[in-house]
Amino acid sequence: MVLVNTMDSFMPCSNAASMPKHVTDWFGQLWVMLVLCLGMSLVAHAETTSVSVNDFTIERDEEGGYINANLAFELPASLEDALVRGMPITFLLQAEVMRERWYWYDKRASVVERYVRVSYQPLSRRWRVHQSAQPILSSGLGVSLGNSHDSLKDALQAIQKINRWKFAEPSVLRSDAKQRLDFRFSLDLTQLPQALQFGNLTSNDWALEARHSQRLDEVPK
Repeated sequence: MVLVNTMDSFMPCSNAASMPKHVTDWFGQLWVMLVLCLGMSLVAHAETTSVSVNDFTIERDEEGGYINANLAFELPASLEDALVRGMPITFLLQAEVMRERWYWYDKRASVVERYVRVSYQPLSRRWRVHQSAQPILSSGLGVSLGNSHDSLKDALQAIQKINRWKFAEPSVLRSDAKQRLDFRFSLDLTQLPQALQFGNLTSNDWALEARHSQRLDEVPK
């Protein structure tokens, strides 16, 4: 019986002298790539931006349901630099009313969305914020409401403050069913240039997202 040291077959460095030069070069390049990828992942993870949802309240009356909230976050330096260089960014706010069912999966009763685009106008040195219920395409703003601001801070404050955003019609808010509201805020990466959508930067450093859920049967009418 011949015993084979299986560990040697998995340790290219110990057998480097017996390997052809092109093989050792290949292992060296692979090792460098692994180290670089690990380092980039650690840096991106450390710079992940968190979003806090504060003062979240729900109002209900005969005309429907409304959301009030304050979002707290700061833009990463790389994202702010992209804005100054002329690349607009879009945030997505989504509110889903889910009807809970003990015998099956929860059912979506309604969903509303709000798209908010921030852009910088270098000629006027002003910041523009457009809001729309539909995706804001690069070919045009479509049906949207726009406001100008003197600074990026003022523009972000217009986004972070949510005041009586209607998320459901009265017919959706049923008193005979258990329902909850699922709220989500995120940076809409699909609106970025395709070259950035699949990069390490957009998946980590620009991962702005927040979620909040609240039962509707506990909200006073």
